[in-house]
Amino acid sequence: MTNPNSSNPKTSLDPEQLKRLRAEAQAPFRGLRQFIYAAFAASALLGGFIFFFKLLAGEDFSTTLFNLTVQLCVFSLMVGLLWLERRKP
Repeated sequence: MTNPNSSNPKTSLDPEQLKRLRAEAQAPFRGLRQFIYAAFAASALLGGFIFFFKLLAGEDFSTTLFNLTVQLCVFSLMVGLLWLERRKP
C-alpha cells in the first residue's frame, strides 16, 4: 500500500497552479511592481494636473513649469516601466 503523502509533487498540483508558480518564480513580485508603477503614475498625473492649472492661474511661472515638467517626466517613466513590465512573458 502506498502512502498518499509521498506522491510525486508534480502530480499533486493542478496545471494552472503549476503555471502560476512557475511564472512567479521567473518574475518575483511582478504584481507588486505593476501596482507601484500604476500608483506612482496616477500620483504624477494628479500632480501634473494641479501644476498645469497653477500655471494657467499665473502663479510663479519658472517654479511651476519646472514642477509640471518633473511630474510629466515621472508619469512618462512610470507608464514606460509599466508597459515594459506587461510586455514580458
